[in-house]
Formats: sequence, structure tokens, C-alpha cells
Amino acid sequence: MSDTATTTKVFDHEEVAKHTSHDDLWVVLNGRVYDISQYIDEHPGGEEVILDVAGGDATEAFDDIGHSDEAHEILKKLYIGDLKGAAPKEAKHAQSSQSTGDQQGLNFPLVAVFVLLLAYAAYYLKSQLK
Repeated sequence: MSDTATTTKVFDHEEVAKHTSHDDLWVVLNGRVYDISQYIDEHPGGEEVILDVAGGDATEAFDDIGHSDEAHEILKKLYIGDLKGAAPKEAKHAQSSQSTGDQQGLNFPLVAVFVLLLAYAAYYLKSQLK
């Protein structure tokens, strides 16, 4: 048996639900409990999005955004235990779960600009040939 198995704290839903203020804020992500009180002011998305899920399960909201690897590293430092009755699992990383979407999101504006420039060039050449 590993040392982490004997020292991992387990919290129930009621305990997590008590921590909903700016200075005392816990969330559950993928069956794990995190105390994000010290990080809330640094959150790039603002504190409001975190306060909306304070004291509850923020897994869906967290995964929908597709957080960076850096965000997952920060979470490791904020981990305080597991949620009672939940099977903790690894969070979805932006690279693995949304890599195709990210590539399309980055390339689409470039493709759109290229197509518009190409259309303008064709129009300009056509008008010059008349």
C-alpha cells in the first residue's frame, strides 16, 4: 500500500458545499477536491466563473473550457483530497481532448483572410482586364 493511499483525505458533498466564499473556496473536479481560495484572484477567466461553481462539482464547466497543461499543473498544487463515493479520474487536457478543435480555431481565421484576399485579387485582375 502506498503512502498517498493512507494520507488522502476524503470529503463528502456536505463538507465541500460549506466552502463557497472568495476566501474559502473548494470545488470538485473529476472526483477530486481542490481548495482554490489562494488561486481565485489569479484565475484568467475571472473570479465570477469560479464562484458560480463554488462548493460543487465543476468538472463539466472545467472540461468545456479546455484548460491548458499549465492549469492542470496548478490544480495539482491545490488538491486536498477526494470526494466520498467518487472515482477520481484524470481531467481532460486541452491538447488531448480538443487538439483538433484548437487547430481549426487557429487556422480558420487565416484561411478566411486568405480566401478574401484571393477573391479581392481575382476581382481586381478581372476589372483591370476590361
